Amino acid sequence: MGQSISTRATGDASCLIPLTRWNEFHVWPPLGGLRHLVFHANRNGFDSVIRRVGRRVLIDETAFFRWVEEQNSHDAGGDQA
Repeated sequence: MGQSISTRATGDASCLIPLTRWNEFHVWPPLGGLRHLVFHANRNGFDSVIRRVGRRVLIDETAFFRWVEEQNSHDAGGDQA
């Protein structure tokens, strides 16, 4: 019964994955790196990716990959000048 909180909402492709189970679904980033991103979420924009339910931290899978692409576009934009 308590196997996973990962759910796919109806009509929404977003999947919420518990922080501690992220590496069961994806190899990158490792748990330590993910915790670093969550700890500094207010400074790095990662707050748009996390959902807090009580003490539990969930990662919105779709928002995570969108955030990664945004970070790549910021980096690429600065190198072209």
